[in-house]
Amino acid sequence: MAPPLRPLRTFTIVPSIPPALGRLRELAMNLRWTWDRETIDLFRRLDSELWESVGHNPIVLLGSIRQERLVEAAADDGFVAQYRRVCERLDAYLAHGEPEEEDDAGYLAMGGRRAWFARTYPAGGVTIAYFSAEFGLTECLAIYSGGLGVLSGDHLKSASDLGLPLVGVGLAYQEGYFRQYLNADGWQGERYPDNDFYNLPMALERRPDGTPMKIAIDLPGRRLVAQIWRVQVGRVPLFLLDANVPETAPEDRVASLRLYSADRDIRIRQEILLGIGGVRALEALGYRPQVFHMNEGHSAFLGLERIRRLMEDYGLSFHEAREAAAAGSIFTTHTPVPAGIDTFRPELIDHYFGEWYSRLGISREEFLALGRQRPDDPNEEFSMAVLAIRLASATNGVSKLHAQVSRRLWPNLWPGTPVDEVPIGSVTNGVHAPSWISEDMRGLYERYLGPRWPEACLGRDAADLSVWQRVSEIPGEELWRTHERRRERLVSFARRRVRAQAEARGAPPAEIEQAVEVLDPAALTIGFARRFATYKRATLLFQDIDRLAAILSSRERPVQIIFSGKAHPEDNGGKELIREIVRLSRREDLRRRIVFIEDYDLNVARYLVSGCDVWLNLPRRPLEASGTSGMKAVLNGALHLSVLDGWWAEAYRPGLGWAIGRGEEYQDPGYQDYVEARALYELLEKEVVPLFYDRGPDDLPRGWIAMMKASMREYGPLFTTHRMVREYTERYYLPAAERFGRLTRDGGAAARALAAWKRRVRAAWWQVRVEAVEAPATDMAVGLELPVRARVRLGELSPADVSVQLYHGPVDAHEQIVGGQVVEMAVAGAQQRGGSEGGDGEGDGDGAVRARQEVQRAGAGAAEEKVWTYEGAIPCQTSGLHGYSVRVVPSHPDLPHPFDTGLVTWAG
Repeated sequence: MAPPLRPLRTFTIVPSIPPALGRLRELAMNLRWTWDRETIDLFRRLDSELWESVGHNPIVLLGSIRQERLVEAAADDGFVAQYRRVCERLDAYLAHGEPEEEDDAGYLAMGGRRAWFARTYPAGGVTIAYFSAEFGLTECLAIYSGGLGVLSGDHLKSASDLGLPLVGVGLAYQEGYFRQYLNADGWQGERYPDNDFYNLPMALERRPDGTPMKIAIDLPGRRLVAQIWRVQVGRVPLFLLDANVPETAPEDRVASLRLYSADRDIRIRQEILLGIGGVRALEALGYRPQVFHMNEGHSAFLGLERIRRLMEDYGLSFHEAREAAAAGSIFTTHTPVPAGIDTFRPELIDHYFGEWYSRLGISREEFLALGRQRPDDPNEEFSMAVLAIRLASATNGVSKLHAQVSRRLWPNLWPGTPVDEVPIGSVTNGVHAPSWISEDMRGLYERYLGPRWPEACLGRDAADLSVWQRVSEIPGEELWRTHERRRERLVSFARRRVRAQAEARGAPPAEIEQAVEVLDPAALTIGFARRFATYKRATLLFQDIDRLAAILSSRERPVQIIFSGKAHPEDNGGKELIREIVRLSRREDLRRRIVFIEDYDLNVARYLVSGCDVWLNLPRRPLEASGTSGMKAVLNGALHLSVLDGWWAEAYRPGLGWAIGRGEEYQDPGYQDYVEARALYELLEKEVVPLFYDRGPDDLPRGWIAMMKASMREYGPLFTTHRMVREYTERYYLPAAERFGRLTRDGGAAARALAAWKRRVRAAWWQVRVEAVEAPATDMAVGLELPVRARVRLGELSPADVSVQLYHGPVDAHEQIVGGQVVEMAVAGAQQRGGSEGGDGEGDGDGAVRARQEVQRAGAGAAEEKVWTYEGAIPCQTSGLHGYSVRVVPSHPDLPHPFDTGLVTWAG
């Protein structure tokens, strides 16, 4: 019988670092090194080969390096000087995020400038919790799968740079996302290596007695227990929940095992752990955030936990606590299609939340209604996105076009509301520029834009824009040589990877040797790297393979394409796309011109976005919510070539890249592919390739360089997470914090009042109707105003409870108002049922004064028998056929937006 292998006790072994370099582990544990080039250089200087072999993991580097090498480094004056400089830079960076005494210019006594948030909002007093299912911070911390995770990681990095008082919350996946490999046929396989948390830049949160800090969640018949890991991202802590602990049953440890399980039962436990467990973890750690940002709907259960806690803390009812919790909650949606949203069967919700119904004081039907567009439909599944929307005060998409698409996804949440007024805003995504700009390009930025160029990534002030105008001052020769070096490094990297891939799958020696022949360091290089989903159309280029081969194989003007990306393990359609690319890359005439790099991760992405000449994006509009890889490429001098979808729909300008089509949307996907593939070939043949190879006597593509500069200059300050986080702060975080504080003050008095007002309004809304609308029946000249009068019956409500509005705009061929505008109407008088009108009918003089006085006196009972007269005027600003209507919506100073109640009454 084999002896038991389970340890009696465990302990941790840490590297023995010489005292002169005593802070090396501290430097490794703060992920600021991921965007601080000098810190990376310090680790690489210890052992460059080992740095690459350990996957850029400084913790493993320090634990694996020979002790003699550490002793040598401690005796190396140059290394020690660099080490001290890096430590000083980290100390200064951390200090400048805190409010301190400073001079009039905003500089601290110790030197350096305070971070943006401390400088702009010195009063502080707010904490933001940012929840996401994945965070892409560095390739050695595999808790991300793709764009959502990279966006989350960049969000934290910019929050750190700006000094935002933010904490992140996620899950510590034991296996994380899969490692990709391709078999001889090009079919994707998946490996799930374990994350060894003790050899990653993360640390267990511990109690004063040294034991791990843990939280618990009651599941049916058992408890889900998780410990908390901290990942320090500059100034921002990220807390990750790990359910792989002895107290958790083995079948429940899968809640933090692997990203995006296809099993619905596992997925709901993951999201319970993230949302409910995340709130409890913050509380255990001493955080009391005013604002909770749900990045996608995976964490939406946090709203229920916040409601439960507010009910306990303030003695509030469910509906009262919901008002307060929603006031401080923000939801960002990232998907433009219903299929991308997590939903659960009602029976699964009953299983895990049945005991919550009575605990929250609501019925099963009321609970399920929180996650349904149509609350009365017993067959509708429980949607995490709908739950997030209903438990947040603000919802936004991640580009302007995505917000438009999102407004059409959930029509039943705001019945009677015009699509353009559905309360879903937009904050276009960005990228963390210091993380994604190559070292070579960063040197150009520092020389010509100045050492503080990252501060100009806030992207809104004239000063920011003026800094980026200095891109024009970069000499064309210097910019082009820098870019050529990056392309050469990309080709060298690709050759190494292709060779390693061939060796790993046991390819014949001849094929392995051919790896060094792929790609041309001087050829026009196109990059295409992203998740391989069918709507992203990775093989659109292959619609006419002979035409493509002619473009790629030209002797005088060669073109090459580098592909990379993973398909979801359950997505066979995406895997077929990869297999087709690999198959075509083996054709003799394409072998050197098409390459697929396996196992796409942050490291591969950095090589691609910094070395390609053109970044290609081919989504089927409007299915790309935002897309950020093109933003990274543009910052490195690449030119963007894309369908007008996601961020490119709002960013594209002639002369700053290329657009495929004009934003058309087709009913027939096959026809759309046909049209856009041919448009792509036309662009490549007639514009992209000729511009790249149009060289002067100095062999410089002057036209191409001019477009590079224009693109960098215009997009540099606008499509960064610095700008994005600033937008979230000013448009969402700070207003939400203020509103949450107002509703919870004095024991939640305002939340109680608001909930009571909503109950009263909902109960009486059936009585509200627009009885008559009057206006002159005549054509109007541009520049005049059309006066409109409406008679409105409010029943038990008063004018103080509602807003009566004119909704007007041009009328289209379908007799619909498009691009509607709103004019608030004013009370002009009141008429008792069967009595006389309180005003003179014109809304001026003593009648209007008496009407205003009556509104001030009117309570719910006093307004019961009145018909109120409202007046307004429509400005006639453009000619053509216009129309208008009148509507009534609830109005209260504590509502986040006019449609919060879902109530609206239209005339007619």
